[in-house]
Amino acid sequence: QVQLVESGGGSVQAGGSLRLSCAASEYQYCMAWFRQAPGKERERVAAIAEDGSTHYAASVKGRFTISEDNAKNTLYLQMNNLKPEDTAMYYCAADQWGPRLCLLQDEFSYWGQGTQVTVSS
Repeated sequence: QVQLVESGGGSVQAGGSLRLSCAASEYQYCMAWFRQAPGKERERVAAIAEDGSTHYAASVKGRFTISEDNAKNTLYLQMNNLKPEDTAMYYCAADQWGPRLCLLQDEFSYWGQGTQVTVSS
């Protein structure tokens, strides 16, 4: 069973930045960040495949950057120019998908507990 532990959430004002981290108990080929706001469906924010290719939701492209440190089995999400609509619980997800499915897939096998991000106007 792969364990995922997120950290780095918090409260910031609009225009601010946060960096989320997700520590995995073992390396996974495909990792992603999702978010879910109250009353809304879960949304995939960004994904990164084993070959380094990435995919972003249109709503965050140009503001968020997904990256990973394979030596530390850690996934990151740098979030800049945050907006109130970015407020949500952010979840880390992982699976062994190859690059093509990794950037399209929403059904991941492993999930973290989530970290709250709140952006005030």
